Amino acid sequence: MKSRFLLATAMLATITISAPAFALDDAIQTEAKELQEGEKLKALFAADDEASLKRNPLNGLFRGDMRYADRLGDFVSDAYFDGERSAAEENVKNLKALDRAKLNPTDQIAYDVFLRNQNDTLKGLSKEYMDLTVVRPINHFFGFHTFYPNFASGQGAAPFKTMEDYENNLKRHKEFVVMMDASIGRFRQGMESGVVETKMTITNVIDQLDTQLKQTVEESPYFGPTKMFPESFSDADKARLNKEYRAAIEEGIYPVYTRLRDFLKTEYLPVARDGVGLMHMKGGTKLYDYLIESTTTLPMTADEIHKLGLSEVTRIKTGMEIIRKEVGFKGTLPEFFDHLRNDPKFKPASREGLTQGYYDLGKKVDAVISTQFKYLPKAPLEIRPYEEFREKYEAGGSYQNGTPDGSRPGIFYFNAYDLPSRTTPGMTTLYLHEGAPGHHFQISIAQENEALPAFMRFGGNTAYVEGWALYSETLGYDMGLYKDPYQRFGTLSDEMLRAMRLVVDTGIHSKGWTREQAIDYMLANSDMGKTDATAEVERYIAIPSQALAYKIGALTIQRLKAKSQKALGKKFDVREFHNQILNTGALPLTVLEKKIDDWIAAQK
Repeated sequence: MKSRFLLATAMLATITISAPAFALDDAIQTEAKELQEGEKLKALFAADDEASLKRNPLNGLFRGDMRYADRLGDFVSDAYFDGERSAAEENVKNLKALDRAKLNPTDQIAYDVFLRNQNDTLKGLSKEYMDLTVVRPINHFFGFHTFYPNFASGQGAAPFKTMEDYENNLKRHKEFVVMMDASIGRFRQGMESGVVETKMTITNVIDQLDTQLKQTVEESPYFGPTKMFPESFSDADKARLNKEYRAAIEEGIYPVYTRLRDFLKTEYLPVARDGVGLMHMKGGTKLYDYLIESTTTLPMTADEIHKLGLSEVTRIKTGMEIIRKEVGFKGTLPEFFDHLRNDPKFKPASREGLTQGYYDLGKKVDAVISTQFKYLPKAPLEIRPYEEFREKYEAGGSYQNGTPDGSRPGIFYFNAYDLPSRTTPGMTTLYLHEGAPGHHFQISIAQENEALPAFMRFGGNTAYVEGWALYSETLGYDMGLYKDPYQRFGTLSDEMLRAMRLVVDTGIHSKGWTREQAIDYMLANSDMGKTDATAEVERYIAIPSQALAYKIGALTIQRLKAKSQKALGKKFDVREFHNQILNTGALPLTVLEKKIDDWIAAQK
């Protein structure tokens, strides 16, 4: 970029002013101004990213940047939130000092996304919303007490290859203990202000803490790194680290877990709220309205989303009826749901068999994925069941990103808890969503694109990220992966899940639905088992609005695809369309639509 700027400057100095040269001279000046303003923008992004990594050291570690790996961060203190707010205020100020009109089209996209992100951060960190969120630091789905054990186990993102890695982990343990104690302080603030979590979520947290505390030190995931020492470590170092890791668990982590568990059980649970929806919490309706727009990146209302969900449920049920008749099932659709839930032929035979099934699926997808994509991620994709210490409260599957250089693979996790409640028809669609080409492609392709600023490589929004993953499930049709009607029914079931989320999330948080009412609705409209339906509903209770993002995002991408196909006709190339969707990272949906509209115009 700098060399092009110098070349443009030199040309300006040597061009003779004459009538034919005016257009060229103007073009060169425009390019020089774009380069100057673009360099300022990139400098702003780089400075913000470096400062953000210091405040949020785990973000660097997940990228493979180990400069701040001896720190965990606190994420709970007033100082932390003040730092985040001050940074966003400074970023908005510096951004508005730039002339957006002088930026090239790609930089204008980056400008718009960054400005939206900073404004959303400032809104979320305003006193009116912080008073409703900061005082509820933990629930069973959102909290370091469930994230950190896997992270620090030797099987998560934290590396354990050098002595420094092992020492850094011990340093992070100390900050973790401080954070857990600080979380108790935040809960107490909420008790004073009347803003509290639900009895249901807190009961689940207590159970999670009890489960971990029942493990011996040797069974604890925190002791896991001592079972995988590098061969280069001396016996003396191994003995020392064994002793220090044991002490960190016995004297730090387990005592703070006990303090948190006892506080929640004896002091907090009695005053926690009975109503599971935000509408039952002080300030909850206002918070839910904010969360909807923040999550979907669109100005939608709870009522609008609820109605859209009901419409989608009806449409998908029609497709399910077609498959019910195709396979020759004589009963009703609800009876077909029960058939899929209960017939032994749809049950995984074993944990190992389920794992092998996903291995086989991965190979099938790999064989046909290039029909849809021009560029594939460098990072490999690994397939694993959740660890048993956390599987009970996890979703059916999830994804953990790898590093940009591919040295740590992306991981597709699937849930093997309570195997009798699991069914096999949804395996293909789950893999496409969580693995390839869903989260693995979207996250890996973005973070491997070094031309993007860091916040676009590594950041994003839920509507785009989950919308892409749900859209990816539909690509199974184009890749010939749904020839089996039961796997085809499985993808309709997963689509139904996302449609029901629009109904149930808004039902719980804006219409007063109970936990039991929401579970019953999901069982009546899908083939989900009760274990899965219960986990899903409890997830929506714990993280309001997050579940809305999937369907809203997917419908947007599907609409943009249809618009592109109609406008371009024979010129439409699905591989290039997917490249346009993916190559600038996770954009707000309004910005994504503008980008695709511009791409269509350029193709014409």
